[in-house]
Amino acid sequence: MKNKTIVPKLRSLRPGEVELLGRLWTDAGLPFRPKGRDSTQNLRRQRLRDPQLFVGAFQGATLVGAVIASDDGRKGWINRLAILPSARGHGIATMLVRHCEKILMKRGRLLLCVHVEAYNTESLKLFEHLGYNKEEDIFYCTKRENRDY
Repeated sequence: MKNKTIVPKLRSLRPGEVELLGRLWTDAGLPFRPKGRDSTQNLRRQRLRDPQLFVGAFQGATLVGAVIASDDGRKGWINRLAILPSARGHGIATMLVRHCEKILMKRGRLLLCVHVEAYNTESLKLFEHLGYNKEEDIFYCTKRENRDY
């Protein structure tokens, strides 16, 4: 796929396509917790709450990228951005992020946020390129009842 220009079609994921995310995340090198927060049941439930924010990039029938955005009522969040390695370098990540930004801004979310894990320097560079600021004085803390979440 690298040599050929990829111009994917962006659209909300359909109910039966949520299962494709685990494979995409694995192939893209993202963590995947199928027994916890990334279980099909949890993803389907989350998608039902806001299907517009589960966005896939399709090249034909192949899911080459995806993002899950969320809206907490105050801030918009860009989550789980993943692109197949063979489809990188074609602007798909930018297309997905910009798509979600438009949706969130139409909802009045003027603060958009993303968490990027320290090892994921490629994503950090992308978000900085797209105008996101790396906040040095904010710490991300979690409390997990289960390691799969």
